[in-house]
Amino acid sequence: MILKRHISFKLRPYGTKRTVYQIQLHVTYDCNRVMLSTGCQITSQEAWDAENQLVVPGYRGPKGETDVEINNTLRKEKDQMETAFKYYEVNEERPTLTEVVERYQERLNGKQPKIREGKEPEKNALPKKDFGLLEVFQMFVTECGEKNAWSIGTFKKMATLKEDLVSFKKNVSFSDLDEKGLTAFVHYLREKKVLNSPRKKKGDRDEYDDEDVMGLRNSTIQKKLGFLKWFLKWATDRGYNTTTDFKTFRPTLKTTQRKVIYLSKPELERLRKLEIPAGLPSLEAVRDVFLFCCFSGLRHSDVYNLRKNDVKEDHIEVTTIKTGDSVSIELNNVTRDILRKYKDYPFADNRVLPVIQNQPMNRHLKDLCKLAGINEQIRITTYKGNQRKDEIKEKWELVGTHTGRRTFIVNCLSLGIPPNVVMKWTGHSDYKAMKPYIDIVDSIKASEMTKLDSLL
Repeated sequence: MILKRHISFKLRPYGTKRTVYQIQLHVTYDCNRVMLSTGCQITSQEAWDAENQLVVPGYRGPKGETDVEINNTLRKEKDQMETAFKYYEVNEERPTLTEVVERYQERLNGKQPKIREGKEPEKNALPKKDFGLLEVFQMFVTECGEKNAWSIGTFKKMATLKEDLVSFKKNVSFSDLDEKGLTAFVHYLREKKVLNSPRKKKGDRDEYDDEDVMGLRNSTIQKKLGFLKWFLKWATDRGYNTTTDFKTFRPTLKTTQRKVIYLSKPELERLRKLEIPAGLPSLEAVRDVFLFCCFSGLRHSDVYNLRKNDVKEDHIEVTTIKTGDSVSIELNNVTRDILRKYKDYPFADNRVLPVIQNQPMNRHLKDLCKLAGINEQIRITTYKGNQRKDEIKEKWELVGTHTGRRTFIVNCLSLGIPPNVVMKWTGHSDYKAMKPYIDIVDSIKASEMTKLDSLL
């Protein structure tokens, strides 16, 4: 479902001399319009870039706020309004504008959302109405989605889990999810769930095996069980569920640590020097954006969102899309040259780089890396039930936009840059997320040490 709306910022003069302007958020939807205060002000219309809907670089507000602080506030509020609409789109609901605004304000203020089905029962008290599992699941999505500011991706994962429960048993109830029922649900996911798209790409083979079109791998089942247990615990705490076998349910699901795919220094050099074939000029822009990720550590979403006012003389300032962290990343020769190359290009929304959507960029990256001869053979091991599957793939097949961020981290650590410094650039908050990269660097150091044997 697509909810047609228009979201923009407008200036509203106020005060006796009307020399101060409030920046208001204007939302038009379903033939209605609402104007909301952002709390941001400017003292001159010249400080407002109407085309890009941002404060001009270098401006300071009445209270000393920088342009970066004001613009980050505006982006946050616009993003929260968009997320409020997307919540209803994902759940196939058509709200009133008032409902959208209430959801937006709850997200913005971090308040616990209201549950439409009725007043929330006290913790550990049985509800007055006997809600079904699917009704409670929707209440869970509403409350936790708002409270924890879920991304659209998390909403989609929950929607898929709900579909899986319905496919497993049409009128599924809490009592169906005892230990026996949970075991049956795992069996359904592993053996009977029909995949939305085959694992093999069209053209790879004339016919698909059951392995390609049916049944999830153990690692995916583990993630789904994590989401399901989260929901069941929430429902139990509020008295909707009395079947607590999920607390001790731990099926044997053998998995392996996911491979960290990154490009080495020689591979980066081959990609940088690759001569783009005639007739494929778009590949050059894809390469530039990818190299920018490799040398800045930014995610695709953050490079896509990078605006001109985020770029300073010797660094870039970014509020990350995924976590909302504010990071400052110094420029180096590669990132500085790429920014300079596109400095005068008139990209939409004041963006600084020619970034395309994630999926088409992934396809183009595979083509680029294949042309650059990035074809190291890598063994990928997966488990489905107790069946182990080993596949040998060439590295170009495994490259995606996030490979750029991984490449940055591994190469920084390999150069001896301390992990705590790398974490300041990447926004990682603890060493747990860095451990896989540190392990890779340790293995590289061990293999490199053997080269000294040739000196004897």
